[in-house]
Amino acid sequence: MNSSRNSANSAIGDDGWLEGVQRIRSPNQDERPPGELVSLIVVHAISLPPGQFGGDGIVQLFTNRLDPAAHPYFVKISGLQVSAHFLVRRDGQLIQFVSCQQRAWHAGLSSWQGRVRCNDFSLGIELEGCDELPFEEVQYVCLVDLLQRLCARYPIEAVVGHSDVSPGRKTDPGPGFDWQRLRVMGKLPRALR
Repeated sequence: MNSSRNSANSAIGDDGWLEGVQRIRSPNQDERPPGELVSLIVVHAISLPPGQFGGDGIVQLFTNRLDPAAHPYFVKISGLQVSAHFLVRRDGQLIQFVSCQQRAWHAGLSSWQGRVRCNDFSLGIELEGCDELPFEEVQYVCLVDLLQRLCARYPIEAVVGHSDVSPGRKTDPGPGFDWQRLRVMGKLPRALR
């Protein structure tokens, strides 16, 4: 993995942007509630079109430029206004869409340990993938690097899946995501799922 892809090794600035990472700013963000600290990381999985990897669909969705005529599935989701702080591509490329200081619109209707509106106090990390297929080794490497940076910078209490904060509504990152592998690789200072 070259240095342009393994950019999670860079520092997080006071502005909430990870240095050296490709930035594609999403308009789907806003201010966190006053005094709200980032204490949760939510891991997601996304592929657009479903089950297909490597295209521009995810970036287009997060920047409100998804063409509904490009694929039949896009008609259903073209009006969504969603984002995440980070995307880890299948090849390990890391993209940041929203500053960690801002609220990305990733978790939707959600709760964690009795607290609702997880977007208020969480960071969202999308992995390019789906429930049916395993994730790539290079994605785990990038994710661990990123999680270590985020846990060092913010008072993270837990790293969970979208399915954990929106049970019954969401299934990602799905059974193909290996939480145990993340534990072994990560040596993370905070609790995993």
